[in-house]
Amino acid sequence: MGIQKDRVRFNVGGRIFETSSTTLANAGRNSFFGAIFDENWTLQSDHSDEYFIDRNPDCFAVILDLLRTGELYIPANIPEKLLYREALFYGLLDHVRSAKWGQFDGNRLQLSESITGQAPGDGTAIRAGPDGGCCVAHGSMVHVYDWMLEEHAPITLDYQRVNDVGWIDSENVVISVCERLGRGDGGMGLFSSSTGELRDKFQVNHENQVKSFTAGALSFSSDYKIFSSCKGRSNEYGIGVWDQVTGKQIDFFYEPPGWSLGDADKLQWLHGSNCLLVATLFPRKDNCYISLLDFRDKKMVWSWSDSGAPITVDEKRVRDAIAMEENSSICVVNEFEDLGFMDLRSTAGSIRWSSRSRLMKGNNNMPDEPCYPKLALHEGQLFSSMNDCISVFCGPEWVLTSRLRHRRSNGGSICDFSIGGDRLFALHSEENVFDIWETPPPPII
Repeated sequence: MGIQKDRVRFNVGGRIFETSSTTLANAGRNSFFGAIFDENWTLQSDHSDEYFIDRNPDCFAVILDLLRTGELYIPANIPEKLLYREALFYGLLDHVRSAKWGQFDGNRLQLSESITGQAPGDGTAIRAGPDGGCCVAHGSMVHVYDWMLEEHAPITLDYQRVNDVGWIDSENVVISVCERLGRGDGGMGLFSSSTGELRDKFQVNHENQVKSFTAGALSFSSDYKIFSSCKGRSNEYGIGVWDQVTGKQIDFFYEPPGWSLGDADKLQWLHGSNCLLVATLFPRKDNCYISLLDFRDKKMVWSWSDSGAPITVDEKRVRDAIAMEENSSICVVNEFEDLGFMDLRSTAGSIRWSSRSRLMKGNNNMPDEPCYPKLALHEGQLFSSMNDCISVFCGPEWVLTSRLRHRRSNGGSICDFSIGGDRLFALHSEENVFDIWETPPPPII
């Protein structure tokens, strides 16, 4: 790229700015500034003296400094949303977003802010979007926030209870809901994250007939498949599979006798082994059922259950599970935040529990209404929520390395959390509050 070090002069809202073409080239070809250069990054000759831009000069100064240094400093007199609007005009919103917080690291997370939602009642689930936004499910509504944490039009499901939400991409979400008796509806829909518009509805076909059903836990694969646990009125208990592009059902794994798939609390697609983790957990069922499904051969290739086995009380109260492909294991957690591990290479299915004492030490301020713990895995770090904090575990032995806790929050226990877009979102069980945790950007030396 032959960058010419020509001086460039701008008149922005009556203020004069001077910079170089080298600095402006940092904005990229698809930006506002890329349009004033030719394909060799040489200034267009018809604007050799001065460019007039009828925009906010204070925000322009911040954006120009970002292009010069790679650092983002927002003075107190500039509202952040005003800066975001101006960055959008210049095609530099991604530059601002990447400079605002750094690459995700659970051990360096800092509380950015807390947001109180507008919906009555408590939230039930939170899902991080791929670009740093999130969505929060409240009863029969889903509230969507972009990465600037501006709320979009809420998605209303006509008084049907939301079971799960998942992001297809930054513009589309899939929502699973309960069937309503007598209405013949329910199931799953694809919605616009910005407008709330219903774009597609996913149906279950059983014996060549379209059936109403309750859709539960969701998961997505890299080859554009959607998975959902399903419960119908006939024999449509199991895991349905749909094509993201066409919206058509392409497969269904029926629930075998004596097992539980249709009531699953959690689905997780394993990219390496092309299998689906399905976990039905206490207290949804009296017993816990965890399995790996291979849709290519329609086989359950690994399974564990506490049903009918001489097990301890702790094992019978498994609250969440997550597969860790790199370790060929499944991690589970009980109501005491004990971590347990099962070897996927063994069919014995016994759980190796970690010690409880090291996790509970120093956490004596128990909320009035504790929530069941949840698990997440991100870039080799394991996260577990317990009451009002989230623990971070690292290393081959999953050593507790840090804890995230909003000490001034009055939102109660953490009922759900999610990681995505280099942010962690934690939803509290009371007061309709969720926290946003970010990793500070690295210093520019």
